[in-house]
Parts: sequence; C-alpha cells; structure tokens
Amino acid sequence: MTRFYADIHRKKDDSGYRITYTTDGKTFKHTDSPTEMPVGPGDEVFVDVIPVVHTDGFVELLRRGAEVYYLRRLTLIKKMRDKLGITSKSARADVKTLMAIEEKWFKKVDETYLIMRKKASTFRSLQKTLEQYKNRLEAASGDEREDLLDMVKITEKKLHRQAKRIVEEAERRYPAYSILVDELGISGENHILTQEALAEIMMYVDPRWGLRKTLNFFGLFKNTNKKKKKKYNGQARKALQRLTIAVYNIKPKELTAKMQKTLLRQIWLTVRQEAQKRLAGIPAQQQG
Repeated sequence: MTRFYADIHRKKDDSGYRITYTTDGKTFKHTDSPTEMPVGPGDEVFVDVIPVVHTDGFVELLRRGAEVYYLRRLTLIKKMRDKLGITSKSARADVKTLMAIEEKWFKKVDETYLIMRKKASTFRSLQKTLEQYKNRLEAASGDEREDLLDMVKITEKKLHRQAKRIVEEAERRYPAYSILVDELGISGENHILTQEALAEIMMYVDPRWGLRKTLNFFGLFKNTNKKKKKKYNGQARKALQRLTIAVYNIKPKELTAKMQKTLLRQIWLTVRQEAQKRLAGIPAQQQG
C-alpha cells in the first residue's frame, strides 16, 4: 500500500488545475490529471480539494481499488503551516503541510458522493443563473424584458431536467431515498425540485453518524461562543431549508430551526434504519 499526498491548485493562466504529489515528502511530481498518478489497488490518496472538473478522474482512481480522502477544512492548512513555521506558499510546501495534518481531518469519499456532487454542482449553477435573470427582470423593460423572460423559461426547463437526472441517480444509489420520498409525500413530477433537495441531503447523511453529529454538520446547533463563526456545510443546510419549506408548505420567512431539526431527524432515522435492516439481510421490499 502506498500513500499519495497531493496539492491541487489552479494554473496561473486559469487553463485548468495542476496536481503536485509525493509519496515520501522528498520526491515531487506534477500532472494535470489524477488518472496519471501511478495509483493502484489498496493505495490511499490524500488531497486538499477535489475540483468538480476532476470528478471522473477520481472516480477512476476509486475503480482501480484505491481510497480517496479530501481535507474537511482548508483553514487547517494555514494553521498547520504556521505551526510548522513554513513561510513558503509553493505547491510543494502545501503538500508537506498536508502530510502533517492528522488523518481524522480528512473525509473518505466514494463514487456515489463524487457523482452526486458533480450533478448537484450543475444544478446549483443553473439556480444561480436563474436567480440572476429574475433579479435583472425587476429593472428591465421593453425588448430586454422579453428577452429575459425567454431566458428565464429556458433556464427553468434546464433546471428541471437536471433535477430529474439527480433524482434518478439518487433512486439508484440511495436505498432509503424512495422510502423517504413516500414518507414525506413528495412523489410525482410536480415535486421534482423538492425531490432534488432531498437527493442533495442524502449526500451528507451518514448512517454511521449519531444524530448530534448530523445536526452539527447541517449547522443546527447553538453557537455558545459568539466570537467564533459557526462552522457547518452551507450547501447541505440550503438543501435542507428548501426541502423543509416545501414539505411544510410554508413561506421562507416562516422557516424555523425546529422544523429543520424535526425533518432532518426523520431523514436520519429512516436512513439509519434502512442501513441496519440491509446489514441484517432484510430485502428492501420487505422493509417498513
């Protein structure tokens, strides 16, 4: 088993990403693609980030039989750099810094997570574009308004198509997903965006985690230290907020943390129970 450490950073000309990696902290090599790293079965790859554009490359490493881990918090690099007294911000220095960070700060990823994350990234990009068009509509008039209305309609269609792709992927990859769709009463084509929000949440609900850890990950905890900013996954929280608003059929301003906690607890419990039954050898069709 060989352990690879890699720093992945944008090229200066913004033409893509450059990967600097090592196995011993002494000899460093460079590549533009993770698939060009000599990674084989049983090897471990630790990286600072996994750019969405390199999703397919890292999926290939997983299919080779390797394990892939990424750093949970990029702020740890600066803290470790300061601790080690490293002043250089070169790729090599970043790799050495990465090697000094404890393994517990890295998250192991699987093919499902990487593929779902890539599809969700496209969905969020379309969401952002749609929001920009709608904001511009407020100040537009005449021909410009007509053009923007056309762009809104086109983007909405693209958004729904991507949501459907995500839902179909979630149905294949998460055994508890279809169970939750029925439990929450969000089945049917008219609930496709709500189903997409649930699919995003499924990416972050680990049946091995306890409820408290899951709630903390979504930012559903009290900040006892007002001087420190709450640390949680913002994308996961936004998906939960969208789902809660739809399930409770409320306006955004009526949304409360209690509603989100209640809904997330239900999701966590269903995912956990399904996983336990599956491990016990109970077929999915006999569950519930």
